[in-house]
Amino acid sequence: MRLLFDHNLSPRLVQHLADVFPDASHVALIGLERATDEQVWLYARAQGCTIVTKDADFNDLSVLHGFPPKVIWLRIGNCTTREIAAVLRRHHTTILAFEADPAAGTLALLRA
Repeated sequence: MRLLFDHNLSPRLVQHLADVFPDASHVALIGLERATDEQVWLYARAQGCTIVTKDADFNDLSVLHGFPPKVIWLRIGNCTTREIAAVLRRHHTTILAFEADPAAGTLALLRA
């Protein structure tokens, strides 16, 4: 699974989650630090990535254009990078099932 972390998430998540999501990357690490949401969307689709974001805009793009790419929408409010990593770890099995489901385009994750 190739996760692509959006601008609004820390690039440190790549290191924090390398053991469970070894193919993860961040937009800043691949030269998309100034890219628009649409450009990130197109890159993720072309590269087979699932976008991880706290931004509703990617959910809106999914509704508008369909998928791929798939979107993991973190609806967890303000929190630290470690807290975000903990949420993703806690939902690891759910994320894998989401990735395998051909009918699912967006997965909303909550903190609890």
